[in-house]
Amino acid sequence: MTDITFRYATHEDLPAIVALLADDEKGKTREELCDPLPDVYYAAFDAMQSQSTEALPNKYLLACRGDDIVGCLQLTLIAGLSRKGRLRAQIEGVRVSSKCRGQNVGKKLITESISISKLLGASLVQFTTDKSRKDAHRFYERLGFVASHEGMKKEI
Repeated sequence: MTDITFRYATHEDLPAIVALLADDEKGKTREELCDPLPDVYYAAFDAMQSQSTEALPNKYLLACRGDDIVGCLQLTLIAGLSRKGRLRAQIEGVRVSSKCRGQNVGKKLITESISISKLLGASLVQFTTDKSRKDAHRFYERLGFVASHEGMKKEI
């Protein structure tokens, strides 16, 4: 089996990323997977790119097996004043292809995102995960994450 490599996403990767986001119980009701891909995804990607800098990236990190994209996550570094100005990494939208689950793709993807975050000076990694995703919670706990905070969201 080909090993996993990592790279940042480009416009050309958006259909594969959206397919990964939709390859999930929650995502299949949230995403619009069609050909051509709706313009809103390209606009959102462009907005992420415009906010991104070398020091504070806001990018999609891809896990690839050969030419196939088998996992993704959004990695954003956030500067702030709390915790003595500590730089933190925010992870969002973690997905692994249903065909590749259980093959350590997710572990490698999270590990790579933490390595990138450390290299850029972050000392804290944070994310939210839906309360109903019990398997995901166990996965993150095995990687050393602690459910130390309660997250809240409001549709507006």
